[in-house]
Amino acid sequence: MSILHVQLFLEIFLGIVILFVGGELFVQGASTLALILGVPQLVIGLTIVSLGTSSPELFVSVGSYIRNSDAIAVGNVVGSNIFNVLVVLGSSALIVPLKVKSRLVRRDVPLLLAVSAAVWGMASSGILSWQSGVALLIALAINTMWEIRTAREEPDEIQDAEPEVHINSVPNKWFGTICKIILGIIVLSVGSNLLISGAKSIASLYGWSEVIIGLTIVSVGTSLPELITSIVASLKGKTDLAIGNVVGSSLLNQLLVLGGCAVFAGNKGIKVEEILIQKDFPIMILTVLACMPIFWTKGKISRYEGGVLLGLYLIYLADQIIPYTIPEFQSQFHSVFLFFILPISTIVLSYQAILYWKLKHN
Repeated sequence: MSILHVQLFLEIFLGIVILFVGGELFVQGASTLALILGVPQLVIGLTIVSLGTSSPELFVSVGSYIRNSDAIAVGNVVGSNIFNVLVVLGSSALIVPLKVKSRLVRRDVPLLLAVSAAVWGMASSGILSWQSGVALLIALAINTMWEIRTAREEPDEIQDAEPEVHINSVPNKWFGTICKIILGIIVLSVGSNLLISGAKSIASLYGWSEVIIGLTIVSVGTSLPELITSIVASLKGKTDLAIGNVVGSSLLNQLLVLGGCAVFAGNKGIKVEEILIQKDFPIMILTVLACMPIFWTKGKISRYEGGVLLGLYLIYLADQIIPYTIPEFQSQFHSVFLFFILPISTIVLSYQAILYWKLKHN
């Protein structure tokens, strides 16, 4: 590996680390400010903390658009959502089986599925227009108000699913709090620029498309806060937080990040590559759809099911990389996937769904 390769990968790694630090600073500052202003802790967990874990995706996608890399901007969101469901949930379930609240099954996951399908439909023309962006941001506002209202109606079920912010540990210092928020935004901007620059250079050096870079390297890097948050929550036994973090972040990635980018783009809109419309958006929707039977079974995600989710992501990753590394193996891999992996996965998930409905009926 040449010195140039090492420099580029170090640039990407440094960008990811800086993004994580910036997100943490932003969450701490914004949460403290909200507590000083008297905002309830539950509302902070439902809004500001969720925004903090999605802030790397927001800054990277907006920065990518500014650099005329629409493919990275959209691929980052789609790849992050696939990573969230398959890797973040899978890794958390391997640590400890994740208990699934009924609220997730009857409200949050169906909502994520509906939003994902709607975004796919909006992007199917090849352009995500500013009108679509406005619609997504309006949906975000409605969903946030709905979250807060239903959270107050079901305080016992929701309280454990949100991060704790201790009011006693919050100093009433406006200057330091505002400085944290501003510093967090600056650090996020620096980290996103480093990550985008390194990713674009890697794509150019290896001849990879920016779509692939956005779906893999960039999306994994921006999803690390969600991964770390969910793993820590699982280790502490807060499985509701681990699952809620994934669902909430996946919603924000589409409603806020894609919606904000589309509005920011104005009349030009965000260009959506054909491969994303035909392949990766459907995969993103299928990953959410596949989770429904898993959530239904005994109200938890078992270690076995977590391993299955991780395995599916490795297959997805291989499908992205093989055409650029060992193209002669591409047709054989697709045959194995279509005639072996996909049928078995469909049969298992169908069995899980049928079992759930039988148990519910009995």
